[in-house]
Order: sequence, then C-alpha cells, then structure tokens
Amino acid sequence: QVQLVESGGGSVQAGGSLRLSCKTSAYATSNLCMGWFRQAPGKEREGVATITRDGTTKYGDSVKGRFTISKDKDENTLYLQMTSLKPEDSAMYSCAAGSVYCDFRSHFAYRGQGTQVTVSS
Repeated sequence: QVQLVESGGGSVQAGGSLRLSCKTSAYATSNLCMGWFRQAPGKEREGVATITRDGTTKYGDSVKGRFTISKDKDENTLYLQMTSLKPEDSAMYSCAAGSVYCDFRSHFAYRGQGTQVTVSS
C-alpha cells in the first residue's frame, strides 16, 4: 500500500506562488508514475501534471509554463511548484501514484486526500 500525504495548500493572491508537497514512500518516488490532479466544486477532476519514474514530465494545457512538477527521491516527496497563480487555479489538489500509462485519463492506483488552494483576485 502506498500512502500519499499532501501539504502546502493555502490562500494566495493572483500572481502569487505556492509549492505543494506530497510525502510518500521511497518505492513510489523511485518506481511509480506520479501526478497531481485538481478538482474545483462542480467541475470534473483535471490532470495538472505527471512525472514518470525516469523523470519525464507532462502538463495540462492550462498550467504549462506556470507549474513545475518534480520529485526528491531522498526526501520521498513529490512537489508541485505553482507560479503566476490565477483565480481559476483554485481547487482541491491531490497527488496520485501508480498509473501504467502515466496519462491523465488512465487509472491511478493510489490517491491522497488533497490540499486546498484558493487564489483571490
């Protein structure tokens, strides 16, 4: 069983930055595809970014150039650096792990509880 515990969410003004963290196991950061998803009230879950076991990254169109996904194998932590935040980025952000295809639409075996991000204008 892979546990995922997110932190780092909060409230920020538009244009600001936040860094989300997802604490997990060494097995996850070294062997699994991992990713960040978000879901705003009344909207479907949206893929934000993924990173393969080898470090290849992929981003959703709405966050390209503003968000960066990374992982620290020594710290067993997945990160999401968010810059130039917009009100439409407000959502519950959760991390996930264990996708065979490392694609936003594929099944992820493990998901965290999430951390709330609120961006005010």
